Amino acid sequence: MIQAPTEALVDTVVKAYDIRGIVGAQIDESFVAAVGAAFARLVQTEGARQVAIGHDMRASSPGLAAAFGAGVLTQGLDVVAIGLASTDQLYFASGALDCPGAMFTASHNPAAYNGIKLCRAAAKPVGQDTGLAQIARDVVAGVPAYAGAPGVRTERNVLADYATFLHERVDLSGIRPLRVAVDAGNGMAGYTVPAVLGAAGLPLTVEPLYFELDGTFPNHEANPLDPANLVDLQRFVVETGADIGLAFDGDADRCFVVDERGEPVSPSAIAALVAERELTVEPGATIIHNLITSRAVPELVAELGGKPVRTRVGHSFIKQQMAATGAVFGGEHSAHYYFRDFWGADSGMLAALHVLAALGSKDLPLSQLTTAYDRYSCSGEINSTVTDAAERTAAVVSAFGSRLQSVDRLDGVTGNLAAGAWFNLRPSNTEPLLRLNVEARTDAEVDALVDEILRIVRE
Repeated sequence: MIQAPTEALVDTVVKAYDIRGIVGAQIDESFVAAVGAAFARLVQTEGARQVAIGHDMRASSPGLAAAFGAGVLTQGLDVVAIGLASTDQLYFASGALDCPGAMFTASHNPAAYNGIKLCRAAAKPVGQDTGLAQIARDVVAGVPAYAGAPGVRTERNVLADYATFLHERVDLSGIRPLRVAVDAGNGMAGYTVPAVLGAAGLPLTVEPLYFELDGTFPNHEANPLDPANLVDLQRFVVETGADIGLAFDGDADRCFVVDERGEPVSPSAIAALVAERELTVEPGATIIHNLITSRAVPELVAELGGKPVRTRVGHSFIKQQMAATGAVFGGEHSAHYYFRDFWGADSGMLAALHVLAALGSKDLPLSQLTTAYDRYSCSGEINSTVTDAAERTAAVVSAFGSRLQSVDRLDGVTGNLAAGAWFNLRPSNTEPLLRLNVEARTDAEVDALVDEILRIVRE
């Protein structure tokens, strides 16, 4: 029997959607071996015979991935080790090989962290309610030994197959030549972008920034959601005369876009652009958007004859709705983009290809192309540390009183105001934070609402 970690430790690192913690202090090879064995037991009951395992460029990732694989092998399942990979490359392996998968990454978190994103065959998500809680219980109780023969480990590089698959989804061969500045943030895009965007025959000139794989993130955090981490790319786009800038996070499953002026393009605008492309191919299709995404997205989808479906924030909820509704595409405010033709999983690279295809098919700059999708002003996500998120949220609702035209509680509290303005307050799943998002017609309206709400939240 693999030695069981303590319940307190497991509760600390097993999050709502993945497993994540500080290497050495919270996560080590012994712990992930137990998780690997528990995951193998879970998926073995569902008919799995092998597990695909990938890892990012962090110094701790190869050893942790190997230990997890050793745990899987003890339960009689085979391991397909794909080595260095982006998270969406691991999803590709899970879909193409029709097997469960495990990706070792802490995404945009600092170098001291690492973690595991798990999926079932065909990249189906594993969250608290769909397996993580059971894995946690089994790890705490101690994973029983398997009586049969151990599994077999093989290695398989799927990078070329991944690139080919994406090129088959979005054809760039006929677009006008584009200069593309890419900030990999020393993360996995430095590995995948050359294979996908640098492929022979494409009319793309890639200008690389921070492509060296380095899990210490020496230049800036690999988290483009923070505007401070886009500054280098914004400058680089202008310096190189690029038509577009792309910024990826550490595990390269999210992609942020900067226009030719060096101005960020909102992920909601990108979601609307991709939704329009998908609806052109499949009129009337369903498009998923989370409740923090700009109202411009469901408005445009409805105008184009599609069916917008609103869901909670978080990849497990989006993926569940993608499967339940047969949606062709889903977009989140955090620059996660989901595709039915990618097993309902998210791929920042596939979203980037769609944007390049749209830009390259028209003789106008990106700043003009995206104006049709930017209908509102938004605050972005603003975090406040609070001791009682529910009490602070109730105080805001009370203060707005009759100004609220309606309130819904799909995820936190969304207050709908006059003239299409709205705010959402929702607590973090993992930290003592209250997250605020505001949207209105003008920057001035947004600023006024943010100031008013934060005074209440932080008083």
